[in-house]
Amino acid sequence: MEEFEALLNESFEIDTPSEGSVVKGRVLAIEAGQAIIDVGYKMEGRIDLKEFANPGEQPDLKPGDEVEVFLRQVENARGEAVISREMARREEAWDRLEKAYADEERVEGAIFGRVKGGFTVDLGGAVAFLPGSQVDVRPVRDAGPLMGLKQPFQILKMDRRRGNIVVSRRAILEESRAEQRAEVIANLHEGQTVDGVVKNITEYGAFVDLGGVDGLLHVTDMAWRRVNHPSEILAIGETVKVQVIKINKETHRISLGMKQLQDDPWDSVEGKFPIESVHTGRVTNITDYGAFVELEPGVEGLVHVSEMSWTKKNVHPGKIVSTSQEVEVMVLEIDSAKRRVSLGLKQTQRNPWEVFAETHPEGTEVEGEVKNITEFGLFVGLPGDIDGMVHLSDLTWEGRGEDVIGDFRKGDVVKAKVTEVDIEKERISLSIKAMDGDPFADAIGGVKRGSIITVEVTKIEDGGIEVTYEGMKSFIRRSDLSRDRAEQRPERFGVGDKIDVRVTNVDSKTRKLGLSIKAREIAEEKEAVEQYGSSDSGASLGDILGAALKGDR
Repeated sequence: MEEFEALLNESFEIDTPSEGSVVKGRVLAIEAGQAIIDVGYKMEGRIDLKEFANPGEQPDLKPGDEVEVFLRQVENARGEAVISREMARREEAWDRLEKAYADEERVEGAIFGRVKGGFTVDLGGAVAFLPGSQVDVRPVRDAGPLMGLKQPFQILKMDRRRGNIVVSRRAILEESRAEQRAEVIANLHEGQTVDGVVKNITEYGAFVDLGGVDGLLHVTDMAWRRVNHPSEILAIGETVKVQVIKINKETHRISLGMKQLQDDPWDSVEGKFPIESVHTGRVTNITDYGAFVELEPGVEGLVHVSEMSWTKKNVHPGKIVSTSQEVEVMVLEIDSAKRRVSLGLKQTQRNPWEVFAETHPEGTEVEGEVKNITEFGLFVGLPGDIDGMVHLSDLTWEGRGEDVIGDFRKGDVVKAKVTEVDIEKERISLSIKAMDGDPFADAIGGVKRGSIITVEVTKIEDGGIEVTYEGMKSFIRRSDLSRDRAEQRPERFGVGDKIDVRVTNVDSKTRKLGLSIKAREIAEEKEAVEQYGSSDSGASLGDILGAALKGDR
């Protein structure tokens, strides 16, 4: 009996399936949207038909079909087995997916729903998450055409305990794309001319599809002329002819060019634009250091800020020219190797200092507005948008310039005479005091060194006497009052006395005359000796001077 009981219990354990396992069953009937399934050992259970359907499909099930189900409970309150087809499919799928994940194999699935951050994918019983960034190599705006479509996926990570699976469709596409790129690139070579379709446009260039592989057409390689934005000459979807400039076999990056299929305008620059020739061009770009002018498509030259204007110094180029403006420029220098042309804007106009020198020779009177006042003089605006300077020393004949410069204000209109024009240094010297003539020159007239003039005593001092001549003041020192030392006394003269003196010096800079009574007496004595005799012959000086005075009478 003990042996029979043991065999009976063993048969029960073998025939009775354990809860939590997958068992085989047979469909007995389908009623009320459910399938009645016999799982053996006289156990039956019910499963909703929807558990037998793939996402987006109708269930294909009929009585007599054998199916695998998951036994959750041997018997419920109604005496039925609690079974699940979905859980059975999930267990089966997890076993299959874990093996595929370990072997890095692709798995087949279908996108069937949208969730936050991505989509849900049915992998034949297991539900996986497909992040939005892993749908395609480029952002997908409409995922409708992909819904319910059987397609391969790559498992990125999975956790059976938590029931998490993350898959990628992008990895499959990138792998296929890499294979396709490698095949296309193998058939390309540098210098080859190919047709492509513009797929995308950015600020720095355009991506061109060469039949499975994209190449970058940089904005600087689109045309020989300056291109501000690729959209000026290209449109998305447009078919273009390009040349393969460079291929990087490691990164599979391809550089393309369009201008390389056209003649290089720099090959004929020196012949078309000889040095010092004048041409009309268009301003294409303005910077702090100058303006770029297009002479012809593909050929640009720089007008440096120093070559823009004769008169406007330290001014931003944007205040002299504007973008797209037509201007006349002169070719100053060409460097074909560096593809540079130096241009001049001011050279197309005459030097205003040369023009002024021709129209306003020295001594010409001019009138202008005081533009600026500095510690060393005035700047006066002149014709030709240039300035002339009146130095402190040229403000007045009397007194110091520092004392009278305060009488002038910006905006005052003044008259002056041109005293010097230096074209090289771009300087024009003016004189306001010259407008009234030179009172010193007028006063001395033909007086020169050695002349005898009559002056009037105006002041007696210990060191000498102050005298005037035609309104010009001079000072005769004590030592010059007489050749006789005893007579060198200032007090022997009186204010108002008129005396004859000899001019010993004429200083135009200090505007003073050097005068001496002593020099006059010595000169008279010398002249008398020459005319009336010599003291060496026995005649006394008194005799000689007496004869000279008698001769004068």
